[in-house]
Amino acid sequence: MSDFIQITITSTAGSAPRDAGATMTVWEDGQTGTIGGGALEWEATHTARRMLKSEQYTLSRTMLLGPGLGQCCGGSVTLDWALNAAEVTPVAAPLWVWGAGHVGRAIVAVMAPLPDYEITWVDTTQARFPEVIPEGVTSVPASEMARLAQHAPDAANHLILTYSHEIDLALCDALLRRGFASAGLIGSATKWARFRGRLSKLGHTHEQISRIACPIGQPELGKHPHAIAVGVAAALLGQADVAIRQGETAG
Repeated sequence: MSDFIQITITSTAGSAPRDAGATMTVWEDGQTGTIGGGALEWEATHTARRMLKSEQYTLSRTMLLGPGLGQCCGGSVTLDWALNAAEVTPVAAPLWVWGAGHVGRAIVAVMAPLPDYEITWVDTTQARFPEVIPEGVTSVPASEMARLAQHAPDAANHLILTYSHEIDLALCDALLRRGFASAGLIGSATKWARFRGRLSKLGHTHEQISRIACPIGQPELGKHPHAIAVGVAAALLGQADVAIRQGETAG
């Protein structure tokens, strides 16, 4: 393999095109990844290729985006350049999507290209999935989805979007017994009121049930599957330890 330079954003101040941790790789006649910013990326790439020619191994520099590069961001970015550095792969959080209907497909399509989540996609049969599964997504046919939910990682995030209210309820029950990082259920406020009552009768407390977000999405974006997907994705990407943002969806 030919020599390459790994460029990493180590810190930012003020407005910046990407956050710390973003990387790109540059070699003599190509590049992959992005640190964003147009002029910033051009200058960083130009510097990397100069390093390749001079056999310089490392470099660190803070770049002012406004006066230094003529960009309107107004912040600064500190970059590290390293020759043949091992690329650090960020740890992706597990995301389990239950249901391969219109909303499930839209959510997976939006989330799959992002590195933040490792997606497991579940439905009752393989026939319910599209012919082409997005790269990096694991599709799992499971005739008894609630049983499979018992084996999901403790730190998984869940989106319950199946074709059946009974399956949805069984998944909610199983996940409440299993534990999870976050869980969202598609449905109307009426559906959720009924589910809360039924989950209570199954032995779950009000506090436990309240950990499931229902409805999901952002109501101002509408109820189209891709609108729901955008709202859910925005909430997941920004949630940290906050529950999935709620909004009205069709159940």
